Amino acid sequence: MSTARITWTGGPVLRARTEGSFGIFEAVSIGTRGLLGEVIQLRTDELVAQVYEDTTGLEPGMTVVGLSRPLSVPLGPGLLGGIFDGLLRRLTGTDDFQVLPGAQARLDVLCEVRFGVHAGDRLEPGTAYAEVQATGARRQWLLVPPDTRGVVHEVAADGEHGSDEVLLVLLEDDGTRHELKLHHDWPVRRPRPVRERLGAHAPMITGQRILDTLFPVARGGRAALPGGFGTGKTVLQEALAKWCDADVIVYVGCGERGNEMAEVLDEFPHLDDPRTGRPLAERTVIIANTSNMPVAAREASIYTAITVAEYFRDQGLHVALMADSTSRWAEALREVSGRLGELPGEAGYPAYLSSRLAEFYERAARVTTLGGQEGSVTIIGAISPPAGDFSEPVTLHTKRYVRCFWALDRQRAQARFYPAVHPLLSYGADTGELADWWKAAGNPDWMTQRRRALELLEAQAHLERMARIVGRDALPAPQQVKLLCADLLNEGFLRQSSFSPVDRYCSPARQVAMLAALLHFMDRAEAAVAAGVEPARIAEIPLLRRLQRLGEEFGEADLPALRELPREIDLQFDRQPAPETAHAR
Repeated sequence: MSTARITWTGGPVLRARTEGSFGIFEAVSIGTRGLLGEVIQLRTDELVAQVYEDTTGLEPGMTVVGLSRPLSVPLGPGLLGGIFDGLLRRLTGTDDFQVLPGAQARLDVLCEVRFGVHAGDRLEPGTAYAEVQATGARRQWLLVPPDTRGVVHEVAADGEHGSDEVLLVLLEDDGTRHELKLHHDWPVRRPRPVRERLGAHAPMITGQRILDTLFPVARGGRAALPGGFGTGKTVLQEALAKWCDADVIVYVGCGERGNEMAEVLDEFPHLDDPRTGRPLAERTVIIANTSNMPVAAREASIYTAITVAEYFRDQGLHVALMADSTSRWAEALREVSGRLGELPGEAGYPAYLSSRLAEFYERAARVTTLGGQEGSVTIIGAISPPAGDFSEPVTLHTKRYVRCFWALDRQRAQARFYPAVHPLLSYGADTGELADWWKAAGNPDWMTQRRRALELLEAQAHLERMARIVGRDALPAPQQVKLLCADLLNEGFLRQSSFSPVDRYCSPARQVAMLAALLHFMDRAEAAVAAGVEPARIAEIPLLRRLQRLGEEFGEADLPALRELPREIDLQFDRQPAPETAHAR
């Protein structure tokens, strides 16, 4: 092992004079406590490393030892249901959720293993060779690591096995021996290889109407969730984690306040999975790196999370990664860059901020795995722009690499309108590719309905500016009824409470029926106004109140009644008196 001697320290960064050869991004052990770090710069006889733990007590002359491997984490059974720090070290569950300095990431677990291979079989990278069931977790598969292949030389018997037991021995043609255990290490900064990357095919259903219907994210896609303080980013991400149709949820709290992460850590283990009725934790991995934890580990936590997500993707599962928030991660980059004396870019961020964001979001994909299955990683990254300014560097650069942009609006949040996604500042770039999925799901008019809804909301923004000048009553009747219908669309469709037992989740079928009913009301209202009916009489229709509370009035069990709603709308419009009769009265 190569060694070096510390000559200077500053926060999470140190310099050391080398006494051997080191590699860039090589993991190092520092000082008597064995703190974990990573080489980020190399000179002729000096290295610069960032330290992922508290550097209190480090001093010049202490030893830095190279570990001859990049920063890596163990992958295998024991991840699901776990709460880890940014280096995938299991948090103890104590009040402060701390780990001992120098502790190594380990996944100590006892599993029931059933093998599906025999001696003499040739295994390629990514091949599933055993089925494994860990206590309290879903069924998983043990895979041949992506950089390993060979002929099965030895295989253990079916039954319970621990983390340190050798389960399978592979021999390559040149005699190289590979011993496979429950876990294998993988460098966090290196994407796990796949056989093929696939295009957008189906949406990841979130259960949130404004997202699924207006701005859907494709399975294996990338979405940004920017919003200022108090706009509901964390609550929305928690709702997505609970209700989206992913097989595995990886939730990374990157530099968030401790009280917010405490809510997640306290709530998630007690939530029931609406898909199975079992604890949601059985398909969740939580990586907590709060703002009081070492800043360099915050930078690593994003890569740790995406590596864990890729591991489950390689098993043929669909994974959703919730990153809250990438702004705190970018701030960690900025702090380390400042310690290194690098030339700052926009707002003090390093010049390589854009490329780092691209590297992260590029690892989201729907793929054919090395084992021939289909899997995906969908990334939803929250952004915390200062003062809600979407022109700041993290938001601007992120928009270049994501396909969905769900902009949270402070004014909607202050009006208690949730989710506070602004429909005119948001966009979804995969809608064209997802139209076939909606057609197969029974809604061939989805693109038309979506376009009509967005046009109505855009017209509302224009008319409200006029109404603030002249008043609503001074507007022409067609414009008054358009504002009425836009208000109805906002209240009855776009507003959705994450805490409502009826409306916290909305299936695609219910979304289709709700939007169809509201657009049908709009058609009848516009036709009535064209026939001379006053907008005030349309606003008195008894059914209007139910339409404003559409999400609460019609739950998932009420789909047949919801689909009959257009007929009831027709009946109530037909009962309206003719314009001449109304005038005579």
